[in-house]
Amino acid sequence: MITNKKYMEIIPTLPKNQGWGNGKTLYQYQGSWHLDKAIEGTIAVQDRFVPCPTDIVLATVPKSGTTWLKALAFAIFNRANTDPNFIKSTFTKTNPQACIPFLEIQLFSNHRITDINIDINRLPPPRLLATHIPFSSFPQSNCKLIYLCRDPKDSFVSAWHFFNGLGAKDGHKPVALEDVFELFCSGVSPGGPIWDHALGYWRESLRRPERVLFLKYEELKENTEKQVRRIASFMGCPFGLEEEEGGVVEEIVKVCSFNSLSCLEVNRSGTTEVAGFDIENRTFLRRGEVGDWKNYLSVEMAERIDRVTEEKLRGSGLSF
Repeated sequence: MITNKKYMEIIPTLPKNQGWGNGKTLYQYQGSWHLDKAIEGTIAVQDRFVPCPTDIVLATVPKSGTTWLKALAFAIFNRANTDPNFIKSTFTKTNPQACIPFLEIQLFSNHRITDINIDINRLPPPRLLATHIPFSSFPQSNCKLIYLCRDPKDSFVSAWHFFNGLGAKDGHKPVALEDVFELFCSGVSPGGPIWDHALGYWRESLRRPERVLFLKYEELKENTEKQVRRIASFMGCPFGLEEEEGGVVEEIVKVCSFNSLSCLEVNRSGTTEVAGFDIENRTFLRRGEVGDWKNYLSVEMAERIDRVTEEKLRGSGLSF
């Protein structure tokens, strides 16, 4: 087991980039770029996290629909709670980001690294967890993984907004979209290269579909009910006939919708603690739309990302 001191010896040796500004440093570890607040936790997850076969882990690259996926998974998983208002009352008080903990930036975050084993062992099985860690760096296991990806153009714009928002809270000036565009296209972005991140989980989903459920944000938006049924079946808790006839699927879709969540007071003024920082909940729910990139990217920029996407995914069977 690597000691805390050893973590701090490893991190300064890693390639780093501060091009995204706002006081945020990205570190390259095992071919992927990680935020400064996640890199130590990522190494700790590899070293200390012991996945259980019953674990269900939600995996995403940052800003690709994580909040929505967490809400849906939490609602699906807890729909049989004896309190019929449990899900609604939970979302009234808590942002979905806090309902399912991140491994590397919450359970194994550097500010809690001395008691991570106690924290994670308090979670009863089956454990619902989340991560931004690429598949190639995730500990080998037989747990189930639900991966959600998004059109790289929308993911890029969403990430730019989000990290500018975090920087503004700390007094940093916003970074221009053009200033991070080339970095993104070259793979330097939180969780990037975004294409490698998606390909890792995509290939494993083809190899072991019983282990990895691969979802696209655009398909989730197009037919949410269909995808919710897929998620429930994959999680091992499919909807029964009585639930179908009772409109349970439709209710989950409604409760977890962007409109429903964004209207809640907790998501207008509340905060969620992540890696020792209080992040405003409203930053997790900005637009929730497909194609919002059209409001920010020039034709040339969009075509550039599309070309990179085509090149990176060529021959894989994955497309956006």
